[in-house]
Amino acid sequence: MRGKNLTLVMEFHLSVFTDDPKLQVLLFVLFLIVYIITVLGNACIIVLIRTTSHLHTAMYFFICNLSMVDLCYSSAIVPKMLGNFFSQKKTISFFGCAAQLFWVCCCATIESLLLAVMAYDRYTAICNPLLYAGIMNKKICTQLALIAYLGGLIQAVIQSVYTFSLSFCLSNMISHFFCDLPPLWKLSCSDTTINQIVVFILGSITSAGCVTIILVSYAYIISHVIRCQIRDGRWKAFSTCTSHLTCVCMFYGTILFMYFRPKSSYSLDHDKVASVFYTVVIPMINPLIYSLRNTDMKEAMKKAKRGPFLSIRPC
Repeated sequence: MRGKNLTLVMEFHLSVFTDDPKLQVLLFVLFLIVYIITVLGNACIIVLIRTTSHLHTAMYFFICNLSMVDLCYSSAIVPKMLGNFFSQKKTISFFGCAAQLFWVCCCATIESLLLAVMAYDRYTAICNPLLYAGIMNKKICTQLALIAYLGGLIQAVIQSVYTFSLSFCLSNMISHFFCDLPPLWKLSCSDTTINQIVVFILGSITSAGCVTIILVSYAYIISHVIRCQIRDGRWKAFSTCTSHLTCVCMFYGTILFMYFRPKSSYSLDHDKVASVFYTVVIPMINPLIYSLRNTDMKEAMKKAKRGPFLSIRPC
């Protein structure tokens, strides 16, 4: 059966949210607007951080990387979804589906790891402000970012290889708007128990590790805030935690709902709604959260309107 994988299924048919032509046009316009905002918002943050000298700090380095991941995350799914609204076939090739799943797994893991690293960054800034510049120096930040990217790459390779080593001989109709793990498992005529175990183990290790880092970091932060009278500088650092916590709650809440429920409670219709949130909405909201609630970003935007940038450096 494994040897017949490519001969039995050469392409998959993706579903859309509705068969009503009028509603399809409405959804197309809505998702197109969301995607444009996502691209412009994340691109704006990347450009601002690269071109504004006082934003060349550890926190903004990770925000810049988070925006790049969100941009890739959304672009791996939304353009194909928009095209399918007016396509008769609504198909994606076998290798296109594998590539899409790879990028989705990769970006989701990288974002998870980056959010954990950003929690540690906030802990260091608030609890060890005098040592912050030495601890979160350029070399350490680069290494932490590389670990996040490497972790995402490894997880994506494992998930993709395990998934597309299955035999797809029952149907090629994916009841989803992109290639995701649960819908693909439902199409397989192979036993997917090992795949589900692998996803659960890898996801648990990554999520448990990241959530632990986040919880411990904020436990120390809250303890420090309660014990000490925060001065203006530390309060400014503490205020950035609200933006980070908002992104953490949205991202992890949706991921836990999607992939860590009992098998009996899976509903692809419910999963479509949740998937729209973490693949389409969250990449749009993240740059808004970090720009609208951040004084430094607002100031950088005001300066950008007044004149050309004086300093350009990579994230």
